[in-house]
Amino acid sequence: MAPFACGLLVLTAPLGALPRRAAAALAAAAGVVAGPLYVHLQPGLRLAAPDPRPAAPPACPALLRALAALYAAAAAQRGLDLRVLLGPGRRLARQPCVLLAAAAAAEAPGPVRLGLQRLAAAAYGCPPRLPAVLLEEAGGGPEEEPGEDPDAALPDFADVAVGGTFDRLHGAHRLLLSACCLLARRRLLAGVADGDLLRHKLLTELIEPYELRAAKLREFLEDVKPSLHYDIVPLVDPYGPSVTDPDLQCLVVSEETRRGGEAVNKKRLENGLPELALYEILLMKDPEHSQNEEEKISSSSLRQRLLGTLLRPPRQHPALPSRPYVIGLTGGTGSGKTSIAKLLGHLGAFLIDADKLGHAVYVPGGPAYEQVVAAFGAEILNEDGTINRKVLGAKVFGNQERLKSLTDIVWPEMARMVKEQIGEADAQGKAVCVLDAAVLLEAGWQDMVHEVWTAIIPEEEAVKRIMARDGLSEEAARSRLQSQMTNSQRVEQSQVVLCTLWEPDVTRKQVEKAWDLLQQRLSQERSL
Repeated sequence: MAPFACGLLVLTAPLGALPRRAAAALAAAAGVVAGPLYVHLQPGLRLAAPDPRPAAPPACPALLRALAALYAAAAAQRGLDLRVLLGPGRRLARQPCVLLAAAAAAEAPGPVRLGLQRLAAAAYGCPPRLPAVLLEEAGGGPEEEPGEDPDAALPDFADVAVGGTFDRLHGAHRLLLSACCLLARRRLLAGVADGDLLRHKLLTELIEPYELRAAKLREFLEDVKPSLHYDIVPLVDPYGPSVTDPDLQCLVVSEETRRGGEAVNKKRLENGLPELALYEILLMKDPEHSQNEEEKISSSSLRQRLLGTLLRPPRQHPALPSRPYVIGLTGGTGSGKTSIAKLLGHLGAFLIDADKLGHAVYVPGGPAYEQVVAAFGAEILNEDGTINRKVLGAKVFGNQERLKSLTDIVWPEMARMVKEQIGEADAQGKAVCVLDAAVLLEAGWQDMVHEVWTAIIPEEEAVKRIMARDGLSEEAARSRLQSQMTNSQRVEQSQVVLCTLWEPDVTRKQVEKAWDLLQQRLSQERSL
């Protein structure tokens, strides 16, 4: 049976027992639901009762620990979109297709299923006859933390603020936002980083657009606690409205953003406003982090895991041959594109080096030689009649009209040679052909490839590499980079992104991952 698109899981165990039971419950539910998976917590509820009534769990430290355990357990189920609901009150953003509950062995399945359906209908407006699946109840776990006051409650504030990038909402985001929802009585102000605040983020090119991040954030918040009012605003500086809004009472921070919270309070005092209470949430550890990833659950680690994966569907163009399957590999200067091409060659790809073809079109007798000399004059020639590409480059650098005149001559000839090379790959029986071309996108050659793979590197690292490799000044290296297409422009047109920022072994693993996933795609195509 195929997994259901969306589900609602009802957990009735005591809050103190949930940290020990969370992993088993979510592992079982993840086998039934592809996602999103909503969770309704109602400790002590008897689903077999004639008319189970929905109620929100108490806002207490034990609830926060239960939330942390649930979101940490969800992280182990890759791709599980978990949303723990903190209060009934409206229809959910995604309509559940199945209801789930952990049932004790002593309870009769029929009344439990019926009670589950009645609860879901009363709490979230679910259709009354949704399929209901009973999961085996996970055991173990103390009822409460030793020495904890059972009547302990979280502080509450009318208006609460929080800020972050909120890229690809992960478990740590969801715990942070859930804490905000528990602390707020009336309004949550959520600032979403944008603009210059993203400049120094790792793999910033893979950060989702602000509009998408804000929309996902709103959907999550309105699902989790529909009774609150949500103000979601872009943050273009570290403070945003938190230093000018007189109604705010609390700022929710993590261990690593507490200093930012203290800076907010300093600004508020300067603006004649009272300090905000700083409520700190612990960071969530990521047990699956790799050697070059952060130990905490973070967006940067999630973006790193996207490297080598298919970000958008391959091109479907009737003029493209089914074999060989052509990968267009591109990237800016210093991006490590050449090292990636070599790795792909070792894995079995037929390599076409566009730079070598570019040299071939310029040689005396080459397909572009006469046209280039006629267009740019004999002063571009060396004494032996060969074209001096440095002199030619100086003539066109920074002059868009001259550059276009040159590329209009050279690129069509290179494209013709590329097609000949693809034919040669086919003749050799190669299944995959890689076109290594820095100008792939600028020349419009993506029409010749099934997928575009892009190598990226942060600008500062690229500048260092160009200076070391070519002996250029920092200004000259930066100027060369700025004359090219940006990383973001390339990524927007790419199916797969790779990054050579780390040790060569990390790059090799990325390329092997991308190659293995490509082989899976090709195998699926052949089986259709």
